[in-house]
Amino acid sequence: MREAKWQEYELIDTSDGERLERWGDKILIRPDPQIIWKTEKKDPLWRKAHARYHRSKTGGGNWEVYKKLPDVWYVSYNDIVFGVKPMGFKHTGIFPEQAANWEFVADRIKNADRQLNVLNLFAYTGGATLACLNAGAKVCHVDASKGMVQWAKENAALSKLSDRPVRWIVDDCVKFVQREIRRGNKYDGIIMDPPSYGRGPNGEVWKLEEQLFPLIELCSQVMSDNAEFFILNSYTTGLSSGVMQYVLGVTLKNHFGGEVSADEIGLRTTKTGLVLPCGSTAIWSK
Repeated sequence: MREAKWQEYELIDTSDGERLERWGDKILIRPDPQIIWKTEKKDPLWRKAHARYHRSKTGGGNWEVYKKLPDVWYVSYNDIVFGVKPMGFKHTGIFPEQAANWEFVADRIKNADRQLNVLNLFAYTGGATLACLNAGAKVCHVDASKGMVQWAKENAALSKLSDRPVRWIVDDCVKFVQREIRRGNKYDGIIMDPPSYGRGPNGEVWKLEEQLFPLIELCSQVMSDNAEFFILNSYTTGLSSGVMQYVLGVTLKNHFGGEVSADEIGLRTTKTGLVLPCGSTAIWSK
């Protein structure tokens, strides 16, 4: 298990389908269906949270606010600053467990013998993009949501990285990669954090299990001959780390050599000292 290590985010406790979390100085309670254990909620912060997200049986849900929250507040990870705000479907604008991958890519970028050109697909609010920029890479940031790309730009400004070499692209990721193949553009590193299900800006339907393998095959065509890494993330319980490792093995290792590894990533819980799994990552590296 690879774990992220934060100062301004904390997973305080977990019980009965919920996480108790600290985001800066704000306490949130969010649902997590994999938390099937029902331990006693002894920590007093369970009763002092600023807000709690309730799932609806008909889909979606809503935030119940107990204490006044600002529209946005800020947390930092090393030199990177993020705006945080409660959104629909329990999100806050950050997947904190991904910091484990930010550390990996930053290390590879800093130790490369040249400036790396990185493609970040399904790039959300830019955590991996900012980590790569901060480490010295050039980045192409692609997401189908205009709002998410704008949020990523704002995070870059907060992190004083706006002057770094970055392309902000609002586009369907599959179509963008197809165009990059035609243009002959190449990347030394690719990061892919696809949703289980989603829609592109023109209503394109994305289903992970059906479209992941073809997309990775496409992405292999924009990897440079001297590529350094390819990171694939998944939050889909039906897609194991072993399956992801196999996919990268047959698409990338056979062509580029290197090694493929896979593991769960997670967050350590302060109350128990145990690590809560938060998804899987498969990594191809040179």
